[in-house]
Amino acid sequence: METYNIIGYILAVFVGMTLGMLGSGGSILSVPILVYVMGIEPTLATAYSLFVIGTTSLIGGIHKAKQKLVDFNKVILFGIPAVISVFITRKIIIPRIPEIIFTFESFTLSKSILIMIIFAFVMIFASVRMIRPLKETVILDGENPKLNYYKIVAMGIFIGLISGFVGAGGGFLIVPTLLFFAKTPMKMAVGTSLFIVSLQSLIGFTGDIMGNQIIDWELLQLFTLASIIGIFIGNFISKKVEEEKLKTAFGWFVFAMGIYIIIKEIFLS
Repeated sequence: METYNIIGYILAVFVGMTLGMLGSGGSILSVPILVYVMGIEPTLATAYSLFVIGTTSLIGGIHKAKQKLVDFNKVILFGIPAVISVFITRKIIIPRIPEIIFTFESFTLSKSILIMIIFAFVMIFASVRMIRPLKETVILDGENPKLNYYKIVAMGIFIGLISGFVGAGGGFLIVPTLLFFAKTPMKMAVGTSLFIVSLQSLIGFTGDIMGNQIIDWELLQLFTLASIIGIFIGNFISKKVEEEKLKTAFGWFVFAMGIYIIIKEIFLS
């Protein structure tokens, strides 16, 4: 086994730890690790990320479901449009993007560079959501708030599109949507988000299996196993450390990573 692969598997543990500690953020780490450490081509790395995050989130979601912290009605309401959107993105949209989009003087915008740049902007947006605390909607006992079904479905389609394009689970977008549009308490939103992330990620990954992608199953399974180990470590740490401090520190790290990727892909590629 190559040294860079061993380093990648060790870092995969941190992917799971972020999911265990924060309920989101794992995909923000998995794609850069797969691309920059393990040398996976970006389009394939986004496919691998969907499988890793989908499997790891499923295990985390089952754990939350046992604690009765998953609203399965909202999993269906939000998840169906997200799943359809992410599958179409992986199966139809991504394969139709040309390998070379345009060339200007000495700079060539390739499909791989485009994916990494968009991913970097998603990272920066996610980091802002992590650094700024979310204000939870207070729901009184016996209150049955009205849901904006059109906005929930529209957000499901949009998040599925973003998730499919950059290989992100989308938990950093799903949790705020569940809080503000679906009127879901924070703890329930995190558990529900894990199930939605799992569904859209794993079904999105089937779009790659049905295509022409050649999957290195040994690498993918080992990376996923390391991530699963990490989610249990993250769950343990989350009980010992204040969640808001973890989220803020991780947010600044993700922000710095996003800036680094933009500089690297535009100026150093």
